[in-house]
Amino acid sequence: MALWQKKRILVTVKAYPNPSKQYVETVCTAGITIDSREWIRIYPVPFRDLDSKKKFKKYDIIEANIKKATGDTRPESFKVDADTIRVIGNVGPENNWVKRNAYLIPLVSSSMCEIEERCKSNNLSLGMFKPRLPLKFTCERINRPFKPGALAGYSQLSLFNPIKKVLDRIPYVFRYEYHCQGVSTCRGHKQCILDWEIAEAYRNWKINYPIEKELLDKIREKWLETMFAKDRNSYLMVGNQHRFKTFMVLGVYWPPAKGSAINQMEMAL
Repeated sequence: MALWQKKRILVTVKAYPNPSKQYVETVCTAGITIDSREWIRIYPVPFRDLDSKKKFKKYDIIEANIKKATGDTRPESFKVDADTIRVIGNVGPENNWVKRNAYLIPLVSSSMCEIEERCKSNNLSLGMFKPRLPLKFTCERINRPFKPGALAGYSQLSLFNPIKKVLDRIPYVFRYEYHCQGVSTCRGHKQCILDWEIAEAYRNWKINYPIEKELLDKIREKWLETMFAKDRNSYLMVGNQHRFKTFMVLGVYWPPAKGSAINQMEMAL
């Protein structure tokens, strides 16, 4: 039986909340362990139900009790005791993201193709790499509502927490399309973006950009032209689904390109 252990984790990505029949609503969170500097996934995190002091941001360091997830063979997957979550620090962007690079750059893989092969051999399910540029950014409108079973818990929840709103369904799927650099056999990749930030951008930017096309153009500008600008040293962070093993983009890591990543990493060590 897996035992609970206290771990400190640098949060690197948060997926948009997902309605769950079992947990009502959860957020899949991934990051890097502070002690062993390895990828880790913690789940379930009832993020919107957490106390304000427990609500962590990207690049916060949290401390929590975790144990190996049962029924999930991915080695990075751990169950978290949400009641034990504490935010104990933050790794900021100072000096061209030098401290962040010290954690992330050593975990970079050569390509998405390599990550997929590693998944086949060792079931490893998280990774980060630099795609070949330019990428293509697409958005597809969807009209599928949440499954009725997934939203069933809200009717019960409303009796105890009438302030909490039912989760918004973002009516678009955003994707990156790209090839791996340095891999002549790469047939290309087309992956959904699950990062909470892009969903929040859609929800919040609608106020200033009520015309749908303008809103989507602004999102494309941020996630393509800004994050992958020439003055950025940008990587994709990816993870796969437990059931189907399909990889998706969990976030973009886009430190300034000024100075090499290796030099920045050495400065921080």
